[in-house]
Formats: sequence, C-alpha cells, structure tokens
Amino acid sequence: MIGAVVLAAGASSRMGQPKAALPLGAHGETVLSRGVASLLAAGVPRVVVVAGAHPDAVRLALRLRDRRVGVVDNPAWREGQLSSLLSGLAALDDPAPDGRVLEAMLLTLVDVPLVAPDTIRRLMRTWRETGAPIVRPARGEEHGHPVLFDRRVFQELRAADPARGAKPVVHAHAAELVNVPASDDGAFLDLDTPADYERALALARRPRGEPT
Repeated sequence: MIGAVVLAAGASSRMGQPKAALPLGAHGETVLSRGVASLLAAGVPRVVVVAGAHPDAVRLALRLRDRRVGVVDNPAWREGQLSSLLSGLAALDDPAPDGRVLEAMLLTLVDVPLVAPDTIRRLMRTWRETGAPIVRPARGEEHGHPVLFDRRVFQELRAADPARGAKPVVHAHAAELVNVPASDDGAFLDLDTPADYERALALARRPRGEPT
C-alpha cells in the first residue's frame, strides 16, 4: 500500500493567515482540500494530514468526510518539518483495517496544492516499476512534490537530525533516486507568500486533471 502525508502544521507567518484555509477553486475548495482531493483522485488509499499551529483551521479547511483521510496533531511542530513528517508517518504506518502494510509514503506539503493527479499516478507507477528508494517530480534542476519514500528508508527518516530534516536522507540516496520528468506547474508552485497565492489562483483556473 502507498499512503500519503500532507504537512500542514506550520504557522503560515509569511502568508499572514493559515494557508490551508485559503479559498482555491470555484466550488468552495480550499488550499488543503484541493491538495487532498488530487491525492484521492490519483488512487491513494490513505491520506494523513498533519496539523500543528492552526489545528482548528486545518480541520475546517479539509472540507470533506472520507474514511481514507485523517488528521493528526503534532504538538512539537515548532521543532521543524521533520517532526511533522514523523507524526504523519507514525499514523500512516499503523496497519490498515484490511491488514495491508505501508510499502511507500508520498510526502507533500499543504503549500503545494495543485499537483495534477496524473503526476501522482506517474510517481507511484515509476516506484512500482523501479523499486527506487525515492521518487520525485523534476523539471530541469527543479525538484517538486510529492516525494515518494520507499519503506526501506523509513528508519533513516526516523533517525534523521531534526535540525536538518529529510534532506540528508534524500542526498544519501542521490545515486539511486529517480527523478520523474514533469511539466506539471502545480508540482512546483509553493505557496509561501500572498504573491504565490495569486499565482496559484491563476493556475487553479486552468482545466483540471492533467499536467499543464
């Protein structure tokens, strides 16, 4: 089974308000609900959203009731992104109700809500075909989200230095990881500032479903 973790625990200080709850779409969607919907549309069977600084806003922003989606709180969110990653991984790595074991984790950010479902499907398909420890979308020298981690690197993530996060784990597997060429603007648009949000609104107006 492949599951997904969506990191939504940050304070959104540069945005000036909880970015998870920002409207994104013509049908009452939010930044968070749009990103989660793309994961579900791609066929991801379990999604864990990690809340922290704004837990109530994150839950309200989810905007859907689906047994495939859960929210966990990370009280240690101030310790950095790795603490939220590990909170999500711990929740996701519990055995599924049907007994399936987590074989790989898709890691993404609430900041990257417009990834096309087809991009996510291509990442999962590439992992199944190659067995690579890490798979991620790439456009030239640019790397996007989600990033797929094979189960065999989970312990390395758990043992990583909180001050340095997951990047050293990615660098340690540089020779084995697979970059999947992607033309999907949504995989590379990171919402940090109001200007980023304006770009996301423009991108969200394009036809959905396929990479741009």
